Amino acid sequence: MKKVFLAPILALALGISACGNNEKKAAETTATETETPAVETTVPGIENVTLSNTWTVEGNDQMKFNTELIRVKAGEPVEITFKNVGEMPKESMGHNLIVLQPGIDLPTFGAEAAAARDSDYIPKTSLSSIIAHTKLLGPGEEDKITFTLEKGVYTYLCSFPGHYGIMQGKIVAE
Repeated sequence: MKKVFLAPILALALGISACGNNEKKAAETTATETETPAVETTVPGIENVTLSNTWTVEGNDQMKFNTELIRVKAGEPVEITFKNVGEMPKESMGHNLIVLQPGIDLPTFGAEAAAARDSDYIPKTSLSSIIAHTKLLGPGEEDKITFTLEKGVYTYLCSFPGHYGIMQGKIVAE
């Protein structure tokens, strides 16, 4: 009779201890992943993008770039022509293109940019985060920027208030 009661208790004890170890391992894995953020070295789908250091990117009234992946050769000048193909006025739907240093916190940058109306949403407090930027463009306007990148992955975005969350892309310099 004692054997009948002892077997379920032993099985329960083993089950609980096994679950505790998995939770501990999961916590250790999460802590390790949190402590060492992954450095982005490539972007899925970039192998299907043409390698070129001359690009034309368009922004529209739907707050979209027509190109969200750009592939360039590192160490050589990159030239991007940016065009606002939208029709809405600059005051309500202006666009720019800003290339950022790797690792910049986008929500923080976006908040600083939104507060920088007097400088066309280029935050003076974050100039060290910016590699290059166009001017703020209204409908039918265009601007050209030239810069050189080291090997890595760079985010580009529009800093007009509310746009950076969906109006962004990646440049992979290889």
